[in-house]
Amino acid sequence: MYERTSRLPVPTSMEEQVLRIKASNGDQIRQLQDLQSLTHLQLDFWTEPSKPELPVDVRVPFDSLQSVKIHLESNNIDYSIMIADLQEVINAEKQEMEIDGRKERNSGTFNYGAYHTLDNLYSAIDAIVLDYKSIVSKQQIGLSYEGRPLYVLKFSTGANRPGIWIDAGIHSREWVTQATALWTAHKLAFDYGKDASVTSLFNSYDVFLLAVTNPDGYVYSHTKDRLWRKTRSIVSGSRCVGVDPNRNWDAGFGGPGASSDPCSDSYYGSRAESEVEVKAVANFIRGHGKIKGFISIHSYSQLLLFPYGYKCTNPAHFTELNNVGKAAASALSSMYGTKYTVGTICSTIYQASGGSIDWTYDIGIKYSFAFELRDTGFYGFMLPSAQIVPTAQETWLGLKKILEHIRDNPY
Repeated sequence: MYERTSRLPVPTSMEEQVLRIKASNGDQIRQLQDLQSLTHLQLDFWTEPSKPELPVDVRVPFDSLQSVKIHLESNNIDYSIMIADLQEVINAEKQEMEIDGRKERNSGTFNYGAYHTLDNLYSAIDAIVLDYKSIVSKQQIGLSYEGRPLYVLKFSTGANRPGIWIDAGIHSREWVTQATALWTAHKLAFDYGKDASVTSLFNSYDVFLLAVTNPDGYVYSHTKDRLWRKTRSIVSGSRCVGVDPNRNWDAGFGGPGASSDPCSDSYYGSRAESEVEVKAVANFIRGHGKIKGFISIHSYSQLLLFPYGYKCTNPAHFTELNNVGKAAASALSSMYGTKYTVGTICSTIYQASGGSIDWTYDIGIKYSFAFELRDTGFYGFMLPSAQIVPTAQETWLGLKKILEHIRDNPY
């Protein structure tokens, strides 16, 4: 997600909570920003204190709960408990994954409605390639910091076509994004030759899909810290690990909405493209030379965003991007009634520098969008697995609308 956070490693506790805070004016927003800067509280801001109309979700360790609640109450800042016992939710999710894994092994079929380890996701990618080898191939575009392969699925029916890029999981804790990307990969392959829209798309464009952009972080979120966001690179001179890979692109690098503190979840890194995962994607985009659409899938907040984030001016193609976004959001909501807000990153949430879709837009990829998937803050990053397939189904309708516009409006 595009949220800015500033936290040190947070100790787990059975009573760690997520609070939903509702500031009523600019002064209260500033008080929350001051609270955010108090590193000794070890707060994890899931959403940014930016505008009074936007709620702020904060993960609070047990040792800081009392002081944070007293601070809010003494300043008449409204809050509610969004998740009363975060560790209990994490434990339940882990148990459900184990049950789903046993069922899957017994049935011998992949369950797109469950959360999976990286190894299982990569096995599913291989299965899609095997089942649909006439149109799908797998490319390794690089290695992560810890040496894990970055696998891109290529959907293609001809040579020398312009391309459309889709990625997910750049922030590792956003598990519904990796799951949605994998479901989407299967949908694209399955619908070719059956769905006229997908078939015509593949007759004009190649589609490249990277389901796990940050594999090291994803593995760490499964094995050590469920709420880990960043990469796992070693930061020279710091005891803190990792860089926010969506603050590491060469678009307003190091500007507002990114942190110079290596212990922050929004740490932008030592230089633009310092992270090998970011460098691999950027090199692929540059090397291809004909990418015409770039879509990055994040969670949560139910937003469909387009540039800019690093500055608060509208892009040259604002009207077209806004219209496409609204059409996609309308298509998405037609399935389950899920409502999305559409707009530029800066006007919709806040400034955020060094993001991927700003970089792609600035290098000439007009159709650059970011989805923020379900929900709007009841579960946050802990979206139940029962919502994976509904999320993927509705997202597909929005994504398809964007793909159709790219197909019908070449440039």
